[in-house]
Amino acid sequence: MTIVSLSFPETMISEMNQIQKTGGFAGRSELVRAAVRLLIEDSKEKDALSGHLNAIVVVTHDESNEAPVTKLKHEFEEIVRTHIHNKISHSNCVELFLLEGDAKEIGSMVREFQKEDKLKSVKLVPIE
Repeated sequence: MTIVSLSFPETMISEMNQIQKTGGFAGRSELVRAAVRLLIEDSKEKDALSGHLNAIVVVTHDESNEAPVTKLKHEFEEIVRTHIHNKISHSNCVELFLLEGDAKEIGSMVREFQKEDKLKSVKLVPIE
């Protein structure tokens, strides 16, 4: 097995340790391999999307990190039908996007959101 060196912020290490403990992972390497498998599967699902698609994308972030969301909303405005912003706690926000358009373009938007390290989570829900 190839050895890869990775760096993580302390807050992420704490969360990884908790998941490792509660999830029954033997070590961080096993945890990271499981996470990468999920990312690979997620990528394959996005690549398999085709044709015209309706979808919901949910993005969560700290209220101080709203700039990437606004930037991407404008960059993909041709597929954004509805955008709802809601503050869910003192500093946490949730953004809900109802999208309609080419499935590849929707996949591209989601990938761009996922690349933003200032966002907490990004979920795609295709609607058939």
